[in-house]
Amino acid sequence: MDGGVTVITNPTVSVRLTSTISSFEVNKRYNRGITIAEFKGKLEMVVGTPASSMELQLFSTTDKFMQKLDDNEALLGSYPVDDDCKIHVIDRSGAQSGEFSDLSKVEKFEIPDEVYEKRTDSVRSFMKKQRVGRFNEEETAKKEAELVAREAEEEAAAAAIGVGNRCQVQVVGLPTKIGTVMYVGTVDFKPGHWVGVKYDEPLGKHDGSVKEKRYFECENKYGAFVRPLTVTVGDFPEEDYGLDEM
Repeated sequence: MDGGVTVITNPTVSVRLTSTISSFEVNKRYNRGITIAEFKGKLEMVVGTPASSMELQLFSTTDKFMQKLDDNEALLGSYPVDDDCKIHVIDRSGAQSGEFSDLSKVEKFEIPDEVYEKRTDSVRSFMKKQRVGRFNEEETAKKEAELVAREAEEEAAAAAIGVGNRCQVQVVGLPTKIGTVMYVGTVDFKPGHWVGVKYDEPLGKHDGSVKEKRYFECENKYGAFVRPLTVTVGDFPEEDYGLDEM
């Protein structure tokens, strides 16, 4: 029986790629059988540096510099490149760091609104022809009328609710909650009329203050603001949860 040792090397290797013109690190797998010249050609699409302007440096898995990959005729596998090693590309073309990744440096095409308005091949022109969205005057007017009517209903409902009233809150998709009305009126954080409620249980969102403005007092997580049409005023006594029973 042959007592010799056979070493099997993976034909491919996975490396980490970095560049002087980018802050990103990319993981790629390459064939060990390609030449360094071929390897540089493949790197062009990854780092954006011309192959003729590349200088390659090999680092260990712990990012310790090992050597340069400077022989274009040599095979990639002839160098001590292992999985998770880092190959750093130095760009000698004169490109600056971040030139291809910083979008703030990209010159943007802008067109004046009056010029865009006259174009017939634009999204706005298509939407006008198809009467889509805000360009559908009838639909827009209908929605505005519905919004005005809804707000009138909310205002009328709010007028029938008084601070101190016991209430039941029913919001679609949420469980029914019982509490006490603490505030009725407009607020700074949203348009329209709102009702501030202190729930009997910690089912709310705050302590009666929103965005650093206080509207009423209650314990944290007991307070909430709801629309008037979700509030029903009536005789809703506090439930006895048996907390005094042993």
